[in-house]
Amino acid sequence: MDMNSVRLGGLQGAVKSYGPVRALDGVDLDLRSGEVLAVLGANGAGKSTAISLLLGLALPDHGRADLFGESPQAIGARRNVGVMLQQAGIPPTNTVRELLDLACSYYPQPFGVLESARMAGIDDLLDRRYGALSGGQQRRVQFALAICGRPRLVFLDEPTTGLDIDARQALWRAIRALVDAGTSVLLTTHYLEEADALANRIVVLDHGKVIAEGTPREISARVARSRIRCMSALSPELVATWPGVDSAAREGARLQVVCEVPEPIVRRLLAEDSALSGLEVTATGLAEAFLALTRADTEEAA
Repeated sequence: MDMNSVRLGGLQGAVKSYGPVRALDGVDLDLRSGEVLAVLGANGAGKSTAISLLLGLALPDHGRADLFGESPQAIGARRNVGVMLQQAGIPPTNTVRELLDLACSYYPQPFGVLESARMAGIDDLLDRRYGALSGGQQRRVQFALAICGRPRLVFLDEPTTGLDIDARQALWRAIRALVDAGTSVLLTTHYLEEADALANRIVVLDHGKVIAEGTPREISARVARSRIRCMSALSPELVATWPGVDSAAREGARLQVVCEVPEPIVRRLLAEDSALSGLEVTATGLAEAFLALTRADTEEAA
């Protein structure tokens, strides 16, 4: 943990069930100043329940949730928080300017309408009615509403869903600027490259439990693997039987091999195919690590 970071809140031993389903099973999660925390997990892993507890929208059956030393339901805690959820429930007939003006009025020192709109890239939408906007434009308005109060902590639940690549990268820049200005972010996303690009720390949830926590590099190192790609006539079925090979498959015209230690596999590939070309060796990325971690947890539970 960064010695300069301050704990802003989190969950301690949080348990939450809905009928027979245990959505969270003893989760510990710390929110810290000056960072982007990405919470990853498949659908049903417990991400939405964790956010509900942290926002005071639900209470834990056991354990504790807190924000800024208070209950998440306390008005003092809520005035320090901005929220962008997947379901917004925003009146469609109001203009964007009216929505931002109302939201800013709830906070003691907001950014203000024009600054919030500039940060979200919606300067040209202020006089448009919310209901007349495209899905991507509405998501950018929701981001502006989440940050307009100059919050110390922002919850962004799948913020770039429905955005094209340019709009997504613009939102990434806005998030980085927020953090540089002192705001902390809790991010949930299905885009693993988004977590890799933005997060200082990642928590992986699976079946209501934390199964991994660390930086993107540390998460990837948990299941260190290498991927070898090359042009080769060798059969992937044959290569898959070699010692040290996890898997081998044909990817278009290229042979792709996944292994833990690449050097002996590369030497054997070159020895058995003198015409081999286009050799590439890359380390495991966050996507492969996430899939491996959640697959291993599922197999252990089974």
